[in-house]
Amino acid sequence: MKKYKMAIVGATGLVGRTALTVLEEKNLPIDEYVLFASKKSAGTKLTFMGKEYIVRELTDDSFDEGFDFAIFSAGGDTSKHFSPIAAEKGCIVVDNSSAFRMDKDVPLVVPEVNPEEIKNNHGIIANPNCSTIQAVLPLKVLDDKYTIKRIVYSTYQAVSGAGKKGVDDLVNGNQEGYTLKKFPHPIINNCLPHIDVFLDNGYTKEEEKMINETRKILNRPDLRITATTVRVPVLNSHSESINVEFDNDFDLDEVRKMLSNAEGITLKDDPENNVYPLATETSGQDNVFVGRLRRDYSVDYGLNFFCTGDNIRKGAATNAIQIVEKLIEYDK
Repeated sequence: MKKYKMAIVGATGLVGRTALTVLEEKNLPIDEYVLFASKKSAGTKLTFMGKEYIVRELTDDSFDEGFDFAIFSAGGDTSKHFSPIAAEKGCIVVDNSSAFRMDKDVPLVVPEVNPEEIKNNHGIIANPNCSTIQAVLPLKVLDDKYTIKRIVYSTYQAVSGAGKKGVDDLVNGNQEGYTLKKFPHPIINNCLPHIDVFLDNGYTKEEEKMINETRKILNRPDLRITATTVRVPVLNSHSESINVEFDNDFDLDEVRKMLSNAEGITLKDDPENNVYPLATETSGQDNVFVGRLRRDYSVDYGLNFFCTGDNIRKGAATNAIQIVEKLIEYDK
C-alpha cells in the first residue's frame, strides 16, 4: 500500500490539536507526519500516535522536504502566504481558513455533498465555514429531491468557534476583574448577534460567508438565502434553525427517511419524547444531528428544521481529514 507524508500547520491551535485527535481515530496510510506552528509556538512538544513530536516553525523552506498533503489551521494570512508555496512543491493543501473559499479556481468541499470537486484542485482545497458545513449536509439531500427556492438561516454558535479567547470569555467571564479577550460584550447570559465584522450592507462577514459558501457548494449561484448568525453561551457545537422553501411540494415522512439514510446525518426527531438535536450530544461527534422537522404553513412548500454539529470536528478538523481520505481514495 502506498504511504503518504502529511504536514499539520497550526498544530498547537484548537483545530490543529483536534485534527491530531481525529487522525489518531482514523487508519490513514500516512507514514510520516510533521507538525508546524508559528515561531512563538515552535518547540512545543505534542504526543501524537504514541510518539512525542516537537513542533517546528513554519518557514518558506518548510515544504522543500516534500509532502503529499497539508492541513492548514493557522489563519487566513498564514494560508495566503504558505499554501501557494506548498502547492508549488507538489503538496495538496486542505485549508481551514477563509482565504481561498470563494476563489473560483479553488474547490470548496464537503465530502458527503460535493466530493467530485476534489478532483478539480490545483494544489489547494478549501474547507468551508463551520456553520456552512453542517447546514449543507441536510440541504443537499433536500435540494436534490425537491429543489430549494429560498433558505433562511438563524444560527446559535458556540464560543469554541471564536477560539481560545472566546472560550476564556465564557469560562472566566464572571471572575472579578476579568477583561474580555474576544467579544465586545459579556457572553455569559447573552446572545450576541455579532460574529466577525459588520459590513456596509448591515450583514456580518459570517452571515455573508454562509450565504456565498452555500451557493458555491450546492452549485446554486442564484439561490436566495438570508442569514442571522448569533454567538451564544455554549462551549462547543453550533446549533442552527433552518427554514427552506421549495419549488415543489414534499412529503414529510419521505424527508425524514431521506435524512435518516443520508451519510453524515443522524436524525433526532421525536419531539413527543423530547428527542431533538442538542449541542451537548454532538460535541465530540462527526455526524450532524437533524430534527424538529415540520412544515412552514406560511408559504406553499416550506420546511423548518433544527440541526447541531461539532464546529471543531465536522466543522473544521474532521471535514479536512475526510477530504484527505478522498484524495487518497482517488489516488489508488
